[in-house]
Amino acid sequence: MTRRHLAPAFAAIATAQLLLAACGHVPPARAPAAGTPPGVEAGCRVPGERGIVVGAGQPGDTTLPEPASGYRTGLQPAFARRYMVSTSNALASAAGCAVLARGGSAADAAVAVQAVLGLTVPEATGLGAGGLLLYYDAGRKTVQAYDGRETAPAAATGDYLRYIDAASERQAPLPSARASGRAIGTPGLPRLLEAVQRDHGRLAWRDLFGDAITLSTNGFPIGGRLADAIALNAASLKRDRAAAAYFLHADGSPKALGTRLANPAYADTLQRLAEQGADAFYTGSIAQDIVASIATTRAADGSPITPGKTTLADLAGYQAKRREPVCTTYREYWVCGMPPPSSGGITVASALGILEHFDLARYKPAAIDGEGGHPSVTGVHLVSEAERLAYADRDKYVADTDFVPLPGGTWDTLLNQRYLQGRARLIDLRASMRTASPGKLGTVPLGVDPALAEHGTSHFSIVDGDGNVLTATTTVESSMGSFHMTRGFLLNNQLTDFSADPADPAGTPYANRLAPGKRPRSSMAPTLVFRKAADGSRGDFLMATGSPGGGAIPQYVVKTLVGMLDWGLDAQQAAGLVDFGAFNSPITTLGGEHPYIDTADGGNRDALITGLRALGHTVGTAAQPSGVNTILRVRRDGVPVLQGGTDPRREGVVLGDTIRP
Repeated sequence: MTRRHLAPAFAAIATAQLLLAACGHVPPARAPAAGTPPGVEAGCRVPGERGIVVGAGQPGDTTLPEPASGYRTGLQPAFARRYMVSTSNALASAAGCAVLARGGSAADAAVAVQAVLGLTVPEATGLGAGGLLLYYDAGRKTVQAYDGRETAPAAATGDYLRYIDAASERQAPLPSARASGRAIGTPGLPRLLEAVQRDHGRLAWRDLFGDAITLSTNGFPIGGRLADAIALNAASLKRDRAAAAYFLHADGSPKALGTRLANPAYADTLQRLAEQGADAFYTGSIAQDIVASIATTRAADGSPITPGKTTLADLAGYQAKRREPVCTTYREYWVCGMPPPSSGGITVASALGILEHFDLARYKPAAIDGEGGHPSVTGVHLVSEAERLAYADRDKYVADTDFVPLPGGTWDTLLNQRYLQGRARLIDLRASMRTASPGKLGTVPLGVDPALAEHGTSHFSIVDGDGNVLTATTTVESSMGSFHMTRGFLLNNQLTDFSADPADPAGTPYANRLAPGKRPRSSMAPTLVFRKAADGSRGDFLMATGSPGGGAIPQYVVKTLVGMLDWGLDAQQAAGLVDFGAFNSPITTLGGEHPYIDTADGGNRDALITGLRALGHTVGTAAQPSGVNTILRVRRDGVPVLQGGTDPRREGVVLGDTIRP
């Protein structure tokens, strides 16, 4: 969010509750429950002001899924007694909180949240998208991973994204692989929501779409990030008639910040989902329109578009999968993340397992304040080096395990303590390794994939009144997905998350090569943290977190976890802390949008930048589009409460049965 977005952003946040109240879907405030401390509001009230925006003047990283938006200073952690929702959009937070206030579960609230996100942040997520989530059942004390990642159509081949036809037309899809029908995977989000709500929902499925339907019908004001996304992608949106009609004016100019945007087609789709369940999406007229959109051969201007080969059978056969989470220990905690096809859980666990061999508490930020303080050179160095090692293994070994098994057939091969201790010994406190080699894990016939194209663009965390927890990342992939729009929602471009080529120059196949029915590798990393019980087993819930941000997601999540578990930051401080980290390359990123990073004079006046350079790091200061949303279980005045934080780089808000300061 830039300076020019300041007043409208405040207005949008301040009016979010009023919009929902006008829709008739926000319950009236109730008297506090017995035993509730004074100052608790049962209603889900949106704060009127959430700090000011300061832009660092740095261009965003063009490899990331969405443009950076600046940084809101002055955010404070939110506190709630029993339930809380943290998202990157005020209207979505209000819709989810209203469900929780009615006694709904975290799974119920997730359906309402995602339905609104698909309307208000369509550049990031929506029904044509996929997602991954973790669910903690407090009664059973179990953690379940849910996989709603998109799949490649049955007719896809390894050259599906490389050539229009490998036999007769060996040229790239038009107008590009991303903007063609070839990029579109079978969407997984409706089946994902249905699966988790069927397992853990308390309210009727049909009653969870009301806020999104009413907002779609009556309209909502375009926010700063959506306005930027429309302007950035206007030329590509013009190629699709439905997208152009929705996002652009008749003269082709982009609809601007504050414009009221209504989407009756989306309202109709949601109504069908509410009445018929996810089958309404995967069969019948909606499915037919999705297939027709993917098969489009001509743009609105008559230029050619390479069609995709998705069929009605691909949609009808899609299944969301329940998987076992990746749960490992870190100091006095258990950390649970997503298994493959996401690489996020393994990459985060790998980095943490390496960092466990260093006393990170010695290297906490200086002058800790509401923005997270000033990171230390050694702290950033250690975390970035551990991430280089983790990404090196990720790039070679991790993909959809339904097609390519992990070394040894288990993630423990990459994450056991002996192996990670050996990886930790490769870190030198005096100098950066710059680029790491993957670990030697026996004879594994796989090439090292150089591609880091995958993205993830919206995250939310929810705790309900019974202590159940849901943390989810959902995405259309790049900003505005494939630019194909149907029935009020954009279709993803997730298949570009597969390796660009099926094999390395020597012909050794990549683990993340494309195949029929396969799910592309992701970096999405929804994460749950628990305290260790006295016997070393997984104990009480402590924290839910995650972030959007493409291949950088594990970096944002590791920064947040280290900030809270090692450096004692609260949920808001950790979200606001400078974004830092590294892929497996010489570049170490410091988010230049943060007010504590001085990029003037090439960074030569910033002690963190110059300190890292002295250790051999190449420092990049591109602005980052992280969107961390965290909920933490803490004690306040001797009473257990929830503490929430939202990333100041986005337009989020934390809501619940709020405890006033």
